[in-house]
Amino acid sequence: MDQESVRTFTTSDGVALNFLDTGSGMPLVMLHGWSQCLEEFRFQIEALRGRNRVIALDQRGHGGSEKPHYGYRVSRLAQDLRELLEFLEIDEAALLGHSMGCSVIWAYLDQYGASRVDRLVLVDEPPCLAINPYWEQEKIDETGSAFQPTMAFEVAHRLAGEDGEQATREMIRSMFTSGAPPETIQWVIDKNLLMPRDLAARLLLSNIFNDWRDVIPRIVVPSLVIGGEASVVSPRATRWIAENIVGSRLEMFSEAEGGSHFMFIENPDRFNRVVGSFLGQ
Repeated sequence: MDQESVRTFTTSDGVALNFLDTGSGMPLVMLHGWSQCLEEFRFQIEALRGRNRVIALDQRGHGGSEKPHYGYRVSRLAQDLRELLEFLEIDEAALLGHSMGCSVIWAYLDQYGASRVDRLVLVDEPPCLAINPYWEQEKIDETGSAFQPTMAFEVAHRLAGEDGEQATREMIRSMFTSGAPPETIQWVIDKNLLMPRDLAARLLLSNIFNDWRDVIPRIVVPSLVIGGEASVVSPRATRWIAENIVGSRLEMFSEAEGGSHFMFIENPDRFNRVVGSFLGQ
């Protein structure tokens, strides 16, 4: 990855954020998931910058960006995205979000509409992560929700405590297929640990306690929805998202194709072909 293309801008609340800006063509802004960083898109950056201006952001607290003690809410991350687009004077861009990056996109659409958005690539995030205790199993399966409220706070408490690094390792390992090389998993773990665990715990809770099912059906821009059959995210929830965005395209990766939560790392060639084809429409 070309480190010379990494730049910095400062948000309205005084936080310096790193972003990579490389290539030319229609802008593609890439948003990593919870506790991740822009470097994890290295295979996509190299493959897509020949035809697109690729912009990848280290969101606040992540990667090489500043790590203040405030602002760890999905709504604030969406505002950071808006301010980045304004800073770069981008009037129209494709947005690609992985995991929590999808939540940031949905929060952006909820707050700002489709302003400055040409199309979307939504990668492996359910519309709701918190389980409503009153839901029947059918509703839990449909939403892909995975955290009972008490469990969410228990996970956050462990992350923020002395066991935070081990909790992170366990979480990340569960997000890959059995065929993923150990060194690849360790690399992703190392990138996760660039974010202080107490800040990661706070942001995790913000991401869990959102329900985007009223936002997703109102998406009007062309959308590509990508999921993994062996992902920790329910494939049924991924299909629900595609079914509820009019005219969207769905791409599912099988387990043999590296269809984990990190399919863009396990099978970058197919992922890049799919995304490149969608962006070229």
